[in-house]
Amino acid sequence: MDILTVALPALGDAFLTVIQPQHMMYMIAGVLLGLSIGVLPGLGGIAGLSLVLPFMFGMDPISGLALMVGLIAVIPTSDTFSSVLLGIPGSSASQATVLDGFPLARKGQAARALSAAFVSSLYGGILGAMVLTMIIFVARPLILAFGLPEMLMITILGMSMVAILAGRIPLKGVVAAGLGILVGTIGTAPAGGSLRMATYDFPYLVDGLQLVIIGLGIYAIPEVVSLLRQDTSISKSGQLGAGWSQGLRDWWANRWLSTKCAGIGVIVGVIPGLGGSVVDWIAYGYAVQSTKDRDQFGQGDIRGVIAPESSNNAKEGGGLVPTLIFGIPGSGSMAVFLGGLALLGMSPGPAMIRQDLDITYTIVWSLALANVVGAGLCVLLSGQIARLTTIRFTLLAPFLFMMIAFAAFQSRMSFGDLIALVFVGVIGILLRRFDYSRPAFLIGFVLSTQAEQFVNMATQIGAARFRRSFEAGIDYLVSPITVSLLILTVLSIVIGIRQSKNIRENITTYTGTKRAPMLFLGAITVYVAIATIDAATVTRFGDKVFPLTVGIVTLLGCLALMARMILRPETDDVFIDMETGGDDGEAPHSLWGTLAWFFGLLVLTGLFGFIIALALFFVGFFRLRAGLSWAMALVFASVGLGFILFFADLLNRDFPPGLLQSYFDLPWPFT
Repeated sequence: MDILTVALPALGDAFLTVIQPQHMMYMIAGVLLGLSIGVLPGLGGIAGLSLVLPFMFGMDPISGLALMVGLIAVIPTSDTFSSVLLGIPGSSASQATVLDGFPLARKGQAARALSAAFVSSLYGGILGAMVLTMIIFVARPLILAFGLPEMLMITILGMSMVAILAGRIPLKGVVAAGLGILVGTIGTAPAGGSLRMATYDFPYLVDGLQLVIIGLGIYAIPEVVSLLRQDTSISKSGQLGAGWSQGLRDWWANRWLSTKCAGIGVIVGVIPGLGGSVVDWIAYGYAVQSTKDRDQFGQGDIRGVIAPESSNNAKEGGGLVPTLIFGIPGSGSMAVFLGGLALLGMSPGPAMIRQDLDITYTIVWSLALANVVGAGLCVLLSGQIARLTTIRFTLLAPFLFMMIAFAAFQSRMSFGDLIALVFVGVIGILLRRFDYSRPAFLIGFVLSTQAEQFVNMATQIGAARFRRSFEAGIDYLVSPITVSLLILTVLSIVIGIRQSKNIRENITTYTGTKRAPMLFLGAITVYVAIATIDAATVTRFGDKVFPLTVGIVTLLGCLALMARMILRPETDDVFIDMETGGDDGEAPHSLWGTLAWFFGLLVLTGLFGFIIALALFFVGFFRLRAGLSWAMALVFASVGLGFILFFADLLNRDFPPGLLQSYFDLPWPFT
């Protein structure tokens, strides 16, 4: 009865509000801003919403809503550009898109991949908005059904995707995932605050490493360095290949896969705290497990683009469910969105659903329309932006170095961000070189903190229930949802291990001597052993049990892998070294010589500050490495500096200072 007497009139009133010119104007402004933010690697919804928050105070509530919803709706769409074109995750929600999107761009099919991604995003976003519309009255019992054990099982299900992405040798995937989890535990423990692999003598590590640093280091730097060594365009053929119409046909051929993955996105988005950190991996894993011909996944399969892109936009609609109904943020961007609602004088929760249902549905309609406008603009722009793949990469690389460094610095506004970025970048290069699964490392890192939190809280509450009675403890831990998720996890691991050999980052492999792969594995083993010993020395049990358990398992994996290396000949896949052949081995420029340019930018920044260092880096790179004339080098350098100054001024951001700034009081942007 409520649906007829309350919901439908409110839905109609909200629609009339949304189509008002003022509302549409602010929504389109949010979409355009979201497009601008999303295209840049390393920035995402949190950065975009943080940019508009200062303008929320005193703004008309409906206009403010339109601006924010337009922005958050389109970022999961526009961040696909960097994931496909550059092999750099635009945000945490587009990590899985890199696996097949970037290989398609290398084959000259960037426009096809982008078009399929944007249509999938549009479909997922609209489906998410529709589900949000229908679920508002029935979502309360659904959300309350997910307690800590259920959320822990969802996290473990996300981690089980490691089995699918382990590569040719599952043991390498286990080691990479374990290493990622251990890196994620660096700093203070979430429960008791004990320090792990950190000391107050180096304050930077106390708060751990940020996702933007890990994402850019593991993916951005290795791919930029690899492409720069070739001195060619991103597209090996130098052609655009199939256009947006082919991408549309690809989506239509896989529309049921897109529908199912959008459903996954909505369900995962509804659960508070998970959001974009896991949904794309679950959708990608489902796409692999549900298809028979899976040999091309990881090498440029369009289904590997459609699946995660359908889910990551749909999860925004799901994420609004707990945000609007309970005032519980479903993700980091939803947390900032709540802050914006507070500045507009709104208080999300049951009272808002009961008393201001028209405003709630205004958000829903805005989400749907923003997805249509954003995806439409992206489809129209895909062909033109895809032309970047035909440009000589040496001319693009300096600007990417600039954006990567700038995005990394925004995580904590510390020079340590740049040092950590380069260090993690070297790890990413070595993981790629020796065929360790970088997605497995990234999944481990992303899910480590919340897995530990859920483990600690679930065990504490479970222990209290068991002290009361055995039945009470079992009832808490074993529910129909946890059992179902456990079965899905086991199936995911079994099927994933069987199919992991078909999903590989490097199509053709080359093996060399035993020395380099064994040295790298030895370095990993030493770190894992030190991290395990460090965890064992932590006095508080709740702070050490998680890293200690992960460390022991990872250490056993390292030792088993080392035993295989000792027993097998040099031709075994365990000794894969991409520097011994193929594009990397035959590249005209050396690995470390190319990486030295990034090291040079870091050193110059430490001495003179980022802007002065960037000016010297630009001119030197374009003149010496790209071979441009002095005049053209200065023109390119001016364009790069002008863009970053405009962008930093727009975001009200500072740049990394150097030693020079400690001796001289310089004005912005030299501070």
